Amino acid sequence: MTTIYVPCDTTALSLGADQVARQIQQRADQQGVEIQLVRNGSRGLFWLEPLVEVDTGQGRVAYGPVVPEQVTELLESGLLAGQPGHPLYLGPIEQHPYLQRQQRLTFARIGITDPLSLADYQAHDGFAGLEKAARLTPQQIVDEVKASGLRGRGGAAFPAGIKWQTVLDEPAGQQKYVVCNADEGDSGTFADRLVMECDPYMLIEGMAIAGLAVGATQGYIYVRSEYQLSQRMLDEAILRAEAAGYLGDDVCGSGQTFHLEVRLGAGAYICGEETSLLESLEGKRGLVRSKPPLPAIEGLFGQPTVVNNVLSLAAVPYILDKGGNAYAEYGMGRSLGTLAIQLAGNIKQGGLIEMAFGVTLREILEDFGGGSFTGRPMRAVQVGGPLMAYMPASQWDTPMDYEAFAALGAGIGHGGVVVFDDTVDMGEQARFAMEFCTVESCGKCTPCRIGSVRGVEVIDRIRAGDNRDDNLVLLAELCETMVDGSLCAMGGMTPFPVQSVMKHFPEDLMARPAPVEA
Repeated sequence: MTTIYVPCDTTALSLGADQVARQIQQRADQQGVEIQLVRNGSRGLFWLEPLVEVDTGQGRVAYGPVVPEQVTELLESGLLAGQPGHPLYLGPIEQHPYLQRQQRLTFARIGITDPLSLADYQAHDGFAGLEKAARLTPQQIVDEVKASGLRGRGGAAFPAGIKWQTVLDEPAGQQKYVVCNADEGDSGTFADRLVMECDPYMLIEGMAIAGLAVGATQGYIYVRSEYQLSQRMLDEAILRAEAAGYLGDDVCGSGQTFHLEVRLGAGAYICGEETSLLESLEGKRGLVRSKPPLPAIEGLFGQPTVVNNVLSLAAVPYILDKGGNAYAEYGMGRSLGTLAIQLAGNIKQGGLIEMAFGVTLREILEDFGGGSFTGRPMRAVQVGGPLMAYMPASQWDTPMDYEAFAALGAGIGHGGVVVFDDTVDMGEQARFAMEFCTVESCGKCTPCRIGSVRGVEVIDRIRAGDNRDDNLVLLAELCETMVDGSLCAMGGMTPFPVQSVMKHFPEDLMARPAPVEA
């Protein structure tokens, strides 16, 4: 029997993967050919989706991007045998240059396994880390995470081991929580969604390990409200993990309890900020809390809480299985391990790239991305979401490293890379940053709530040629006020893209010529 794989994640579905799968099954049935159709996760090569793979016995051969109308001709040209007779033939998928150049630790399974198959997950080292953690003391687990050098993959890059240690050191006997921030809202980011839809047991395993490490008995995954497929996949995976003893009252025979639930987000960008997320999880309006106290001491319902994002927790199973030192062998400086880079925007080959810290931005754009989608010269790149700086070509040889990016006034954030070609109006991009803040601010602090509104007005005056020099000074001072005076990163980082435009693309803040009347 021939096994055929068709992805089931949101990206592939949006491009017709369900229809392709149905066509393959129908044509096989009509021809009396017995096949096994597996709905795997995406490998992250999005420009090739829907990507159809055939197990030939000597490896999986891929075809893509496949549309339903091409299924019949693909079958006629030897799809079931993995033959190269069709223009969509890509050859053995593991040898594809986009994949071969990567260093996949966290994303080693995506695209290979059936996301909801426990047997598939276990066959690819799944739950090995949790089973090991169940035999260790909480301090030993935390020490492995510390040794790995794992830092939060959500923006602040705070060492995960220190956060866990803080929660562990809080008195035993009180209720503790593990909360996963899966409210993925940054532009150009989709790695969290791929984890939840393509390898959900990995996130479940990482959270269970965290629970054992700090003495938490309850975990919550706060999923972006638009990610309804992610929610369904996680809900089903949690039920199966509980039935197999990886969650519940006796995790892996350790005698320790850890329960896990999914909660849908409030549909607000600000709820990606950890304290606003906790407020929302408690059923309140998503307002940012003042710090201190830190969530590690007084978090969800006032109890000690580990709050990490998806990619941080998803890295933990590998760390416990292979050891913290094995993970720390990747990367550079204080940026250890691998980074999930999400390549999007005006790019020819968008998708997921997992590489050790240290790969340069130019390598990502050219070697993986293949240049702009339009074929025009690339002009600017925004790394890390809508609150991060726009980087000109002179900065693209910078290694992907937290400290190297910070030295430029930029940031890596969640790893999203959005590309713009030379037709972009960077003045409009600067205005968008301020406008985005006016829409998404929780409104609790004045610099963010009022500053962003004034920022839009000042940029409009500058671009209208209204007292440009004085308004540029005013804009610079406004940015400084927001950076220094905002309660959280929403207002504190909104000026970063604006300041980068003022520094690297000042010509785009010149007055625009009035439109010529017909």
